[in-house]
Amino acid sequence: MLATRIAQKEGIFYFIAYKAAELLERVSFTSRYYFEGEEIVAEETGDDEVARFIAGIEKSEKSFQRILNRRKIRQIVNFYETAVSQPLIPGTVLLFTDETLRFRRSDGSESVGFLSEPDGKFLVIDGQHRLAALHFFHQKHAEQAEQIEVPCVVFDGKSADFATEMFVIINSTHTRINKSHLVDLYERVSWETPEKKFAAKIVNMLYGESDSPLRYRINRLGGRSRQEKWILQSEVFNEIHKVVQTNRRFFEERFQLRADRAYVLFRDYLKAVREVMNSVWGDNERYMFTRDVTLKALLRVFGDLVRNRKLMQVWEESRDPHAFEGVMRPWAELSREFRAEGFYERFPAKGQVERVRRIHLRLGQHLNQA
Repeated sequence: MLATRIAQKEGIFYFIAYKAAELLERVSFTSRYYFEGEEIVAEETGDDEVARFIAGIEKSEKSFQRILNRRKIRQIVNFYETAVSQPLIPGTVLLFTDETLRFRRSDGSESVGFLSEPDGKFLVIDGQHRLAALHFFHQKHAEQAEQIEVPCVVFDGKSADFATEMFVIINSTHTRINKSHLVDLYERVSWETPEKKFAAKIVNMLYGESDSPLRYRINRLGGRSRQEKWILQSEVFNEIHKVVQTNRRFFEERFQLRADRAYVLFRDYLKAVREVMNSVWGDNERYMFTRDVTLKALLRVFGDLVRNRKLMQVWEESRDPHAFEGVMRPWAELSREFRAEGFYERFPAKGQVERVRRIHLRLGQHLNQA
């Protein structure tokens, strides 16, 4: 296929124009899907072809892509059907393959030539909604679609993490993907800070490890989740990131900022909280203890305890949740304060930020000195 080779610093990529039908055969539609014991069901299936299309994608392999938006696809299809003089896809679609493609220069040109096709399919870094809409437009208006050429930029011969970085760079400056999705990607992009990567990995482990008190209770899927969740992934990340930033030296000296080593500390603290507050832990109909405001406060208390050298020494010697239980034993007397009935009156605040601070202060005042 005819292509223009473009060089920028050490990077080389290609600009090509694909016929719509040919491009649709060469791309792989993928979406985020977590195998957490729950099913993601597309809404309004039945005769809704867009919903069925998305449902099929969401059961495919995991990827860096965001969840497809049914309404957005319909809107783009409508634009394709009504636009006459306007170009349907004026902006480039960004494609990725980990295969190294061959480029053969044409006579008399350094940058124009012929690019080989990949054996596998392209992943879509940017433009998946436009291509999904093109899929339906092609089904209904095949003759018109044959006249459409899609401008594409192709990146080849890189690792999947390269495509992830490109996706984050493009999307993180807009509100097109949710913050929880970005947290999933922090540990995979080279330009993020070690603290962010560390915090993101801790969150992922708290979500997925079988011994985590927060397993599957952290909301990574937003409104698509079909299980009861206690707190947004982005909120857990923000609190842990603050703890790591404030206590960077501690995590660097003891764990070398490696989440696989530090996870046990976070886990043991939360296990101890669960043990001491067992009567209210997880009872979110009658109590507010495992709701977002309290969980955020609990993570701030954890940040305070990390600075308690004597306590940390006890924990390092035992590597056991019991090291924390004695310190927080007085919390059991506060259980009734976390009843859902009257909770907001007992912790009055103008908003969540102030309420988290009040709960943090209340819990901090009822700690035994280690």
